Amino acid sequence: MVPFPISLKTLAAAVLAVVCVSLFVFPAQSQGQENSKHQRIVPDPVEPRPFSTVAVRKTPLYTVAFRSPDQFSEQDRLLLADSESSIAEHAGFAGLAFSQSNWKTRQIVCPTFPNHLFVQYTRNNGAGDVSVFSASIPRNGNGRVRVVPILKRGYSLFSPAPINALTISAFNHIRAEDPETANSDWLGNALCYAALAGARPEILAASAEPAVHKPIPALTAAMDVQMQARGIEVIRFDDAAARPHAMEWQMTFTHQGKLIKATHRPAAMMAVRPASQKDAVARTWPVPQGGQN
Repeated sequence: MVPFPISLKTLAAAVLAVVCVSLFVFPAQSQGQENSKHQRIVPDPVEPRPFSTVAVRKTPLYTVAFRSPDQFSEQDRLLLADSESSIAEHAGFAGLAFSQSNWKTRQIVCPTFPNHLFVQYTRNNGAGDVSVFSASIPRNGNGRVRVVPILKRGYSLFSPAPINALTISAFNHIRAEDPETANSDWLGNALCYAALAGARPEILAASAEPAVHKPIPALTAAMDVQMQARGIEVIRFDDAAARPHAMEWQMTFTHQGKLIKATHRPAAMMAVRPASQKDAVARTWPVPQGGQN
C-alpha cells in the first residue's frame, strides 16, 4: 500500500471542520428536544358533570306535578300505607305530632326520580299554626324513608327548609338511591328540590299565558358551568309562582354530583317574561326546548 502524504495544515483543517460541525449540530438537536419537552398539549373538551348540556331529555316535562290522594295509583297508595309507621317515627323526631289525624297529603311527582314516591303532608290549624313536611319513600327498597321538615306550627325548624343542611343531605341521599336518572335533567333536579322544600314551582311554555287561579310560570332558569372552579355547576331559576313575591333559587353541585349549597331569596324582577325568552348569558344554558336537556 502506498501511503498518501498529508500535510499537518490539511490535517488540522479537517479536525477543525469536524469540531465545528459537531458544535453546530448537537446544540440544535438538544434545543429541539428541549422544546418538544415543553410543548403545550391542549386536552380535548370535557363534557360538564354531573349534568350534561347536550343530552336528550327522557321526559318532556319541565316541572314537577302535584296529585291529590284520589289521584294516587293503587301501587303508590299501598306503598304509602306500608311506609306510614316509618314516616310517623321520623316526623316524631322532628316534633311534628304526626299522630294527630288532621294531616292532608298530596303527591309530588318528580320525573327525574322515578324510583321514589314523594308525599307532602300539611296540617292547618288556622292562621299562624301550619305544619308541613315532605316524605321520600324508595319504590324498589334501595334506600330508606326520609322526612324533610318544612314548617312546625308556622315556624321553620333550625333554618328555612330550602337552605337547611338536613334538606341538602336528604336530597343527596335521594340522588344516590336513584343513580340511573339522577343526573339526566338539571332542571328537573332543581324543581324537585324546591318542591321537597315546600315550594310549588312551575315553568310553562313560551306560548302559555297566565290564567286566573293558575300559577305564574317561573320566569328564568339556567345552568352555569364554572369549569375554572373544578367543574362546579350552578343551577338557578326564578319562581314567579311563589307568594307573596317571586323567589330566586340557586343550587351548587360538585363535579361528583353532590349538592353542597342552596340559596333561596326574593328575586329582583322588573317584568314578567317566560323563561324561554331570557337573553343569552355567558357560560349559561337557557331553559331546554325541543326535547333537549
